Amino acid sequence: MNLDDTIVAIATPLGRGGIGVVRLAGPESKAIAARMLHLAGGRLLEANRALFGELIEIESGERIDEVVATWFAAPHSYTTDEIVELSCHGSPVVLRRVVEMALAQGARLAEPGEFTQRAFLNGRLDLTQAEAVRDLIDSQTLYQAKVAAQQLKGSLSRALLPMKENLIALIARLEAGIDFAEDDVAVMPANEILAAIEDVTVQLRSLDASFAFGKVVHEGLTLAIVGRPNVGKSSLFNQLVERERAIVTALPGTTRDLVTETVALGGIPVRLVDTAGIREALDEAEHIGIRRSMEALADADLVLVVVDASAELSEVDRELLAEVAERAAIVVRNKADLSELSEELSITNLPAVRTSAVTGEGIAELRAEILRTVRGNACQDGGAMLTNLRQQSHVRSALSGLAAAAYSVQNKIPHEMVLLDLYHALRATDELTGATTADDILNLIFSTFCIGK
Repeated sequence: MNLDDTIVAIATPLGRGGIGVVRLAGPESKAIAARMLHLAGGRLLEANRALFGELIEIESGERIDEVVATWFAAPHSYTTDEIVELSCHGSPVVLRRVVEMALAQGARLAEPGEFTQRAFLNGRLDLTQAEAVRDLIDSQTLYQAKVAAQQLKGSLSRALLPMKENLIALIARLEAGIDFAEDDVAVMPANEILAAIEDVTVQLRSLDASFAFGKVVHEGLTLAIVGRPNVGKSSLFNQLVERERAIVTALPGTTRDLVTETVALGGIPVRLVDTAGIREALDEAEHIGIRRSMEALADADLVLVVVDASAELSEVDRELLAEVAERAAIVVRNKADLSELSEELSITNLPAVRTSAVTGEGIAELRAEILRTVRGNACQDGGAMLTNLRQQSHVRSALSGLAAAAYSVQNKIPHEMVLLDLYHALRATDELTGATTADDILNLIFSTFCIGK
């Protein structure tokens, strides 16, 4: 990528709006913007000040729009380049004309994510922070936005820093012991090397474990509500959605197809799937609905198995509980308003919640149990966590290198070979933050950004 040219793009979404922003970045951005502006009082662009003026045709001087122009002087800008942002009225015609005039003056149309990529290449952001910019833009809930903001602030980078420092210190001591053996520089004993490796390993394992929750925060999850007919699945679905989304009748088997709705639980996007009641099908339509229910159960990240608290468990109930015994699942003992029984299910170790979809009893507890199951032991304050497969793969690559190094030490393999494995782990941590990432990987990551960011 050429960092010496000037790029331009519309930074606001397509369509009409009150305001539209065109962003220029690069060494000629101020000069290009100055030619198309007539600022109030004949003023010139001033660093970090928003100035009111007119947007004019460069050739004729005709007035096009009223704008607010802001110049961010290098290196105090998003990309560390010279940046000018022109806030116009949000007419697509006006915004396109601004871009056309900038292109005619020597600017180049920005590629998707090129502004953020420049910020990364210029050292203002590391790769985890750049990914957080995309996550922040894509966030659907306030909690997702808060997690992305923490990552953008460098929470993951800060968590990695002590691990990397400890790894570098260990490598330095082993290198010194090899290079200066003739000068009687003491080589670390095996137990100290293993202790140092274990210290870094424990921290990386904790980070690796955060991916289960981080992935859910980033992508959301699918929750399937399953059970035999007439146990209150659709009523429970409506309670979680907080509106009458699914049809509810006293007739068993009302739901014949999947009904879906996305809600936010604790800031996590959850795609709820209400399924057809599972039983021996009475007709072809019900058979197809039951088959889809089983497919939804298989595909779901979390399953709610709904049983009737006012009746004994049926054979279908027991089969469903056995089906999800080794999965993330919660037993919902619905119709608690019709039962005085309070004993817990003894045939499963799954968490169980008593609810009444009619009175609303236990719904708040069910929401809390869903969040507890999803979060597990992960941090809940928006702190450092892995949020995508690229990050997890590099952490696991580092763990693999550390495991190989520990094996070498335990088997008294020469320290030169131990160092190869430690350097492998170090490179993996560098690739996580982008210190040594290949250009094709960078291009793939930033191509998923929107143009203008």
